[in-house]
Amino acid sequence: MKIIGITGGVGSGKTQVLSYIESNLDKELTLEKIAKELNYSKFYLARQFKRNIGVTLHKYIQSRRLTEAAGKLAESGKPIIEIAFEAGYGSQQAFTKAFCKEFMCTPQKYRKIGKVVQRRNKTGMNLNRIEKSNLYLFVEGRAAA
Repeated sequence: MKIIGITGGVGSGKTQVLSYIESNLDKELTLEKIAKELNYSKFYLARQFKRNIGVTLHKYIQSRRLTEAAGKLAESGKPIIEIAFEAGYGSQQAFTKAFCKEFMCTPQKYRKIGKVVQRRNKTGMNLNRIEKSNLYLFVEGRAAA
């Protein structure tokens, strides 16, 4: 993947934006807030982020939070509602809906499997792995019986 800059130097703007997001993933993040903090026009930031990363800023943040939540589901015994709140969702229902869309199974099923089967890395690229459980074969984030 070619590292492109949102500002002058190669890689500098992209790295700056992604670093800011990673450092503040547990806080409220909006396009307006990120643009203001990093001294970008929100329109320019939105356009360049989509062009360079391949997804909207909102989708990237949502996907990173869901990936972090998936790790917590697989590796901890925290209640799902607590993980949902930590991921920025106001209800378990909203979290479950978004989680199912991203991972093709419910948080409960994901926890039962007990493995992190899809990760979205910090650059937005899918790191697809194939892992088997007794009921599921996950390929590129899709579950097949």
